[in-house]
Amino acid sequence: MKVLLYLLVLLSTPLLAASPEAIYGKTGMVTSRSALASAAGLEIMKAGGNAVDGAVATAFALAVTYPSAGNLGGGGFAIVRLANGKVVTLDHRETAPASASRDMYLDSEGNIIKNLSTASHKSSGTPGSVDGLITLLETYGSLSIKQVITPAIRLAEEGFPLSHDLARQFKKVLKKMDQYPGSVKTFSKNGVPYEEGDFWRQPELAKTLERIALSGRDGFYKGKTADLIIAEMQRGNGEITLNDLANYKSIWREPIRGMYRGYEIYGMPPPSSGGALVIQILNMMESYDISAMGFGSAKAIHLMVEAERRAYADRAEHLGDPEYYDVPIAMLTDKHYAAHRFADFDPDNASKSEDVGAGHWLDESSETTHFSVYKEGMMVALTTTLNSSYGNKIVVQDAGFLLNNEMDDFSIKENSPNQFSVIGREANAIAPGKRMLSSMSPTLALKDGQPFLITGSPGGSTIITTVLQVIVNIIDHGMSIEDAVSLPRFHHQWLPDRIIYGKYGISPDTLEVLKKMGHIDFKEASWGRGIGDANSIMITDSVISGIKDPRNEGAALAY
Repeated sequence: MKVLLYLLVLLSTPLLAASPEAIYGKTGMVTSRSALASAAGLEIMKAGGNAVDGAVATAFALAVTYPSAGNLGGGGFAIVRLANGKVVTLDHRETAPASASRDMYLDSEGNIIKNLSTASHKSSGTPGSVDGLITLLETYGSLSIKQVITPAIRLAEEGFPLSHDLARQFKKVLKKMDQYPGSVKTFSKNGVPYEEGDFWRQPELAKTLERIALSGRDGFYKGKTADLIIAEMQRGNGEITLNDLANYKSIWREPIRGMYRGYEIYGMPPPSSGGALVIQILNMMESYDISAMGFGSAKAIHLMVEAERRAYADRAEHLGDPEYYDVPIAMLTDKHYAAHRFADFDPDNASKSEDVGAGHWLDESSETTHFSVYKEGMMVALTTTLNSSYGNKIVVQDAGFLLNNEMDDFSIKENSPNQFSVIGREANAIAPGKRMLSSMSPTLALKDGQPFLITGSPGGSTIITTVLQVIVNIIDHGMSIEDAVSLPRFHHQWLPDRIIYGKYGISPDTLEVLKKMGHIDFKEASWGRGIGDANSIMITDSVISGIKDPRNEGAALAY
């Protein structure tokens, strides 16, 4: 077993070529940020499980093998296309504790208290991942929770050798964990950093997973694990209570649906902003011949940036939890609204974000990880997160998993940017039980009603534009899945008024043309290997092709 695990870890080495070759399969495929997690999902599907079984197995394994974003203590979104053609979405986003209040992160003078919404026990929302995965499994899976969680338990108990990337991450994040004994115990050898090749075992996490295997949802939201979460909250004056845990429930929601050049595009509805914005941007661009403009041209980048500018302005004004705010989804995804919104687009000159506000009808008074799974007509796109890398850096003592810092995704003060520099307003204000707005954008595309594309990405506010570019690369530029995912990306989000781009993403001469158009602020992405981590699968002519985004570790595995 250990030899097999080591070989799989070797598979996760990032590929530096611009477009590594896709992986091909005939029956099923998983592509994720962790080779071990992909192998767990494939193992379950080979044992007779469907794509949902494989996705749930992958997600639980990611909680063991990719702790910066794979999680038990966070939340996420799943969009599923069933074998009968029905498309469903499951919102298992975290919720604000019952004690939460609108100005809870502000001092007496109305100023934001530094780090309170990102690096404290108070930064955690009530976790939704476990409820969501079990709900997904019980509704559309074919195997038991005990069966699908077994690979994750095995990985936690037996351990696996740390890759260079994970060992480097642990060493870096350990500096922010020294005040939390549970975190130091989990991510070091008695305070000494792990090194590449060291075997990493997580016995406390294994016991937590075993409680879930034995008791399902109650193995996390009640009993010993719940008591451990509350004890951790009490140590740091956190907000989550036993009632918050017991009352948490995932929500099935109607997917966002749009059409783009004959393809059906399905995305997540609010509290995700991703589905609405991807559709809105595509609607604004559909009347333009992007293919003729050419990939990476100044004209194509200018068009996409201007559409993104307007959509992100709408995000700040109109999007939030639909249980608490009347989100105008029909308006935002309407092609006539898109035409109205984009009517002032100038193909030769840039707008200024300070002059672009939210749109209205003329007659009116969100560190994350994404994985994709496919088997026999069933498609699963699942994005999950702790928000920041390693969440708030706090491991629940004796339970072995990290807490999220998702409360920072609320608008903790109107018009003040969060850690991703995203502006929010009333629609996303804090309220008890409310779900914070997210940029997570798991997305499916169908052609003639049949499976075509599964995609998504981490990356905070860049998630939406990453997904957008994968879609445009394939549909408009006719790229293979490897080129569509591997080539450099760019991003604009209204405020700040800046184009961010991956290394080699915009040529020097194209930059000069864009500057002459009036785009004045440019920044090369300084994090990781570039923008996004779009682990994607494409299905054409009964051939399954998929790729692990070469910007990071992981693997696409198929059979």
